[in-house]
Amino acid sequence: MEAKKIAKSDKSEGILDILKNSFQKYSMYFFLAIIMIVFQVMTDGVLLRPLNITNIILQNSYILILAIGMVILIILGDIDLSVGSIAAFTGALSAIFTINMGLSTPIAILLCLLIGAAIGAFQGFWVAFVKVPAFIATLAGMLIFRGLTIVVLDGKSLAPFPESFQLLSSGFLPDPLGNGGVHLFSLIIGLIIACLFVFFSFKSRNKKITYGFPVESKGMFVVKLVLVLVLLGLFTYVMASYEGFPNVLIILAVLVMIYRFITNKTTIGRYVYATGGNEKAAALSGIKTRKIKFIMFMNMGLLSAVAGLIFSARLNAATATAGNGFELDAIAACYIGGASAYGGVGTVLGAIVGGLVMGVLNNGMSLLGIGVDWQQAIKGLVLLLAVAFDIYNKNKAS
Repeated sequence: MEAKKIAKSDKSEGILDILKNSFQKYSMYFFLAIIMIVFQVMTDGVLLRPLNITNIILQNSYILILAIGMVILIILGDIDLSVGSIAAFTGALSAIFTINMGLSTPIAILLCLLIGAAIGAFQGFWVAFVKVPAFIATLAGMLIFRGLTIVVLDGKSLAPFPESFQLLSSGFLPDPLGNGGVHLFSLIIGLIIACLFVFFSFKSRNKKITYGFPVESKGMFVVKLVLVLVLLGLFTYVMASYEGFPNVLIILAVLVMIYRFITNKTTIGRYVYATGGNEKAAALSGIKTRKIKFIMFMNMGLLSAVAGLIFSARLNAATATAGNGFELDAIAACYIGGASAYGGVGTVLGAIVGGLVMGVLNNGMSLLGIGVDWQQAIKGLVLLLAVAFDIYNKNKAS
């Protein structure tokens, strides 16, 4: 009898340990789900309507793109305060190229991306090789490129963009299979993504088992798989019932897959984490830490240009005030998504989830009629609590 009680106790403790570990590992996902449920109830179902979900994606796409590059810099132990100014500058140049000079949209986009990468390289040079602290170098960049934006626009707004350029942000995937009802092409894409997710999940698990790495229990693996598939199916159906997947969501998804692969599966990704964890030890082990920093700042400039193009296309105008506060939102998204203020810790998916937390908070509070002043205060409190939670976990682990 007593043996049965002990077995039952051990089983309950095992379940509690699993739940505790799952919460620590996926805390931001749980937090995002709770926020969405709360606002869904408080807004009488408006939050998760197809039109509103599309608006959330369009309104936060450029912040999420910036967060992808920013989280890599934060992992390195650096930061970039100039991303909003670079986005504004490249957006202004895109307007000059397409509206004033009459260049085609693809050429204008390519030129802006090259200029963004060059700006990132310029800042990376000062940080990596001259050893100017990233905070100071990018603060200078923020002032320089904000000023240059005002100069090239002559303090005025420039609009409208060509329709082909506007499609970058406001367009949706075409539906050659549909008849005006549910967006069938988006449903097919969602099904393909689901199949790929199942395939790669099993492949990754089997590979870990083969090499003797610890894996989650089969039950937890199945539960996680089913949960993700259900959420993906619901999201795909909601999007397909409106206009389908927006172009900017496809761009964002491609960027997430590319950078997740780079950070998780490539040598340069391992070098980034090693440099952020202990730069001196990484340098002594043969890693060219200066080169890594230089490349990642160049990458940040490139992604800032992408964000600037998408924001300008959504606004359908280039303005000198574009990009104000983008850097703060991107940094907040990274920290809320689990990146460590000490460097060496963070993920691309975590930064995306952190950005979505901020986006859903903004959208939900706007739907409830909460003023911008209170929205800023609440977002600041969420950021503070996220960093405090990270520090608490670190202290507990040590």
